[in-house]
Parts: sequence; C-alpha cells; structure tokens
Amino acid sequence: MMSLRSLATTAALLGNTVYALSPPAKRAVPALAQVINQKSFNVLPTVPPAVDYNASSAPWVPLNFTAEGLMDKPFHIYDDDFLDIIGPNPTFTILAQTPKDPIFHEAVVWYKPKDEVFFVQNAGNPDAGTGLNKSAAIFKISLKEADAVKGTRNATGKVKVTQIPSNPEIPNPNGATQYKGQLLYAAEGQGPNKAPALIVLNPLEPYNTTVLLNNFFGRQFNSLNDLGINPKNLDIYFTDPTYGESNNFRPAPGMPTQVYRYNDKTGAVSIAADGFAMPNGITFSPKGEYAYISDTGIWRHGLELTNPSSIYRFDVQSDGTFENRKTFAFIDTNIPDGIHTDSKGNVYAGVGDGIHVWNPSGKLLGKIYTGRTSANFQFVGGGRMVIGGETQLFYATLAAEGNLVTSQL
Repeated sequence: MMSLRSLATTAALLGNTVYALSPPAKRAVPALAQVINQKSFNVLPTVPPAVDYNASSAPWVPLNFTAEGLMDKPFHIYDDDFLDIIGPNPTFTILAQTPKDPIFHEAVVWYKPKDEVFFVQNAGNPDAGTGLNKSAAIFKISLKEADAVKGTRNATGKVKVTQIPSNPEIPNPNGATQYKGQLLYAAEGQGPNKAPALIVLNPLEPYNTTVLLNNFFGRQFNSLNDLGINPKNLDIYFTDPTYGESNNFRPAPGMPTQVYRYNDKTGAVSIAADGFAMPNGITFSPKGEYAYISDTGIWRHGLELTNPSSIYRFDVQSDGTFENRKTFAFIDTNIPDGIHTDSKGNVYAGVGDGIHVWNPSGKLLGKIYTGRTSANFQFVGGGRMVIGGETQLFYATLAAEGNLVTSQL
C-alpha cells in the first residue's frame, strides 16, 4: 500500500545542511549497526509540507546519512538498550526476491517441528494478480537453508521457496499463528460468497484445511486480517478491518471495524474492542497482561493522513477482557502492520522501512532497516527473525528471543 517518492527528492526537500554525526555509543557498536542521533535532526533548515512529505513518502533518511548507508548497516541504534536486543554480532541477509510479485507479504509463521517458515502473497495487489479471481498463495522456506547462508548479505537463489497447495484453498490468507501444533490463518475472504474465516492448516502434506470460525451469529466478517493467542487464557483474538473491500475483492462491509475474541472450547465469539479506523496487527505481552493492536486507518480508501497510524496498548483483565486503552506509539514511516513482542516485553512492528522496536514504555530503541515496506515478520527461535518485504525476504539473527505461546508450537 506504500507509494514511494524518490529518496533523492526527499533529501533535497530536507536541505543539505551538515549536522553533527551521531555521538559514540556507550558500548561497542556491532559491524552491521550504526548509531542514529535523534538530536541531530531536531531542527531542520526546511520542513516540507504534508503534500510533499508524509507517511506515504520514501523512508526517512536522517541528515548526514544516505539510503545506501542505512542499508549497509541495517541495525539502527536509537537508544543504547537496542544493543541488548541485537547482541554483539547481528547478521542480515536477503534470502530471496522476485522481480515484482509480492509473495513475501504477510502471515510469517514458524512451524517448529520441521523448522520451516510459511508466508503469504499480497492479496489484491495488481502485481500479484490476486484478490477476487485468484486467492493469494501460501509459500514456505527451510530455516536449515537460511542458517547456511546467514553470513551472506545477499543469498538470492540459495534458499528454495516452495508454494503450498492448501486444500480446500484458504481464500486470501493474511495473518497466521501457531495453533495446537498446526497453523491458524485469518482469511480475508474472496468475493461475496467465500466468507472471511479462521482456518486451520495442516503444515504437512496434503496441507488439508479446517474452518474453525466463519461468522458472527450468521453475519459475515469484513476481511479478517491478523490474530493472536492470549497466553493467559489461550483464547484467539483477531482483527477485522475492511481491506478486502478497499482492494476490490470483498463487498461493502456489513460490520464495524472491530477486534473479536473466540473461545474454541465453548464456541463463544464476542467483541474485545472497537473504536478503530482499521484494526490491523495484534499481539500480547509475554505474560498476557497487555494486548497491543495497531490501527492503520491512514490507509483506508486511499491515503487519509489525519487517521491513525498507531499502536494502542490495552490492559488485559483476569477474565480476558480489555481495559484502559493507551496510545503506545505513532509511526513515522507508513503504517504499523504486523506486531510482535520479545521474551522481555519489547514491542516490534513491521512498518514502511523495516522493523521498529520499542521498550514496554513506548520508547523507540532502534530499527532493523530494510528500506521498504515490511508488513510482517516473525521470531523463529534461536535469536532468528524472518522479515517479509513484499518482493524480498530477509533473515536476521540477533540476541532477542521471540515471545511465543509454547503450548501451541
């Protein structure tokens, strides 16, 4: 959904004044990392109007840096605590790429028994040809092959990308998580007669699927987007924006844009939260005391700059309900799409230039810079992370461990 402007044009708009370089970090900086001094761009000689530079523009390039330089050292330190997250020797590798088909889009999910990662194509994207007449496809890679090339910056062609024929086909899958040893997808639906649904995929051949939920008391959902399992009660929480309609493969919505809760033991479906323009990513803190939900209403029917591009935090009560909504973060580049937490409660979001990382208080610690829209990513055990970048797939190794609901692996 990102409409990129020229990086060179952006740099020209922001002026050519040279500011002080980032101050030295208090600890050793790894070879693939660099310090970004936020104070160096607090005052700019020219600040362009929103019509020229906004959330849909090229990724932010701080003064005294270049887009190429930001990619050369993709771990950007905004706070010294980011060093604890990336560790002394992080790595960053391009695993695969396509000329234009965005097959590395969403639903990045780890299947631990075979150490494989699954991901899906962008539904409704013209370069994919998906949406109304053709469902977005599911693909996978082997992490054994990824581990073998982790010291290489560009390993394109060395890791096999395999398409998975789900049966029956999941109509436009978008979000995914581990579920009782299998994979659970949030499907956006396809046209008026293939309803959005929560669908379980057997990650082994013959890749058979089972519909878990496809309605709210007889009414179709809009176009399910993402889901997460609360580690406290193991209920499934999922978001329902209207991106299917926005991308012309779902009819006009018949429900508010809300977050739902599903108890797969009793079959109970209820509303967890509303008041969103476009609820998108959802995740929980390690102990389940907080829920994080992104609102990407800035992209609804085109670009609506005064709508949210934010992450909200809720307190999760002992009965699983949400209270005390709090604005956690506002995104500087495009939108916060997929969100996850690590084992220490730090929050990660896939945004318009890679992965942004905050501590539990909402302080920006750093970025894993891809230079492109990175809608989704996932921790995959052992300090590993796989990042979807639309037409590129990235692999990072770092010190942080993901927050995974181990009972579901």
